[in-house]
Amino acid sequence: MDQYVTRLERQGDDPETDLRTVPDKETEAGSEAVSPPARTRPWRRYGAILATLIVLGGVGWWLYQQFTHVFVTDARVAADIVAMSSRVPGWVTALEVTEGDAAQRGRVLIRIDDRESRLRVEELAAQLAGIARRREEIEARIALTDRQTQSRITAKQAAVRAAEAALAGATAQRDLARQDNDRAEKLAPSGAINRARLDQTRAALETAKQQALSVQADLENARAALAEAEAARGELTVLRTQLAELGPEEQRLRAQKARAALDLEDRTLVMPFDGVVDRVFVDKGEYVTPGQRLLMVHDPQRVRVEANVKETDIRFFRPGKTVTITVDALPGRRFEGRVTRVGQSATSEFALLPNPNPSGNFTKITQRLPVRIAVQQDGGELKPGMMVELEARADD
Repeated sequence: MDQYVTRLERQGDDPETDLRTVPDKETEAGSEAVSPPARTRPWRRYGAILATLIVLGGVGWWLYQQFTHVFVTDARVAADIVAMSSRVPGWVTALEVTEGDAAQRGRVLIRIDDRESRLRVEELAAQLAGIARRREEIEARIALTDRQTQSRITAKQAAVRAAEAALAGATAQRDLARQDNDRAEKLAPSGAINRARLDQTRAALETAKQQALSVQADLENARAALAEAEAARGELTVLRTQLAELGPEEQRLRAQKARAALDLEDRTLVMPFDGVVDRVFVDKGEYVTPGQRLLMVHDPQRVRVEANVKETDIRFFRPGKTVTITVDALPGRRFEGRVTRVGQSATSEFALLPNPNPSGNFTKITQRLPVRIAVQQDGGELKPGMMVELEARADD
């Protein structure tokens, strides 16, 4: 230290002299002692240069992506979520699933009290069975009546023919008796025949006339009996009419039974497709009404991406265009999708509160159009509602 002060004194007040330009031996020794850290400075410089190059490369890549690609952040995974409701009222007697369950098509989800519907179906089935018995009975009566009336008509027709034959014989006898009587009447005045013979011919003629009248009456009775037998076959027409009336009645009962069976079927809600249960809104024992929402289900294999694309970028999302999809919930994963549909109206056209701009002040805002993109499911990882981002090349 004394040497250092001496050196200062030697230097005087010369302003061009710097304390650092006249170090003593100890200072030089100290400088040599701390010189090793100075040898590491090139590595720091190289590291800074490398970091700068990396940053510049990243910025360059980012700028390249911005100029050659279009990015959409307003997008999400979507699916057809089906809200299942009951068509009939009743008490929930069984709840077979819970939220998150996977269910095959046809699996029972909810059962509603079906006792009354089941009894109604059985009642209508019994009535239909009664219709079948009545049909068999009427058909048997028709067959029996047909046989009975047919045999009776045959017998009456024979009686009519016999009466007609008897009438023909009686008529011939009457004509013969009339001829004999006419001859006797001509011969009696001349004395060719006696009075007794004339009386005999007269009596024979009268008997023949009465016999003909009797046979004629028998013929009329036979014909009346035949007509009565033929009229009895009219019962067949009545029976056939009753049989025909059973057709519409049976059809009406079948329609009622089908309606009751439909009501019974609707009291069991089954899975409409292979999918999963998203939400359950009822509990066992709860009373539900027609149209009340009970479950929400969807098919996890049929997912898509719904996006709202700026109108200035919609030209890059024409149907058939391939886009890259990244999912916020799956970092590092990339999916490939294909544009299937582009909306024909901007989303603002469907706003609940449209802005007619009555004041005349106008602010131009970029509108968005809905775009649907098909994407392949991968192990059920894509779930409805997940936020995704789209990337499409702007030079395609």
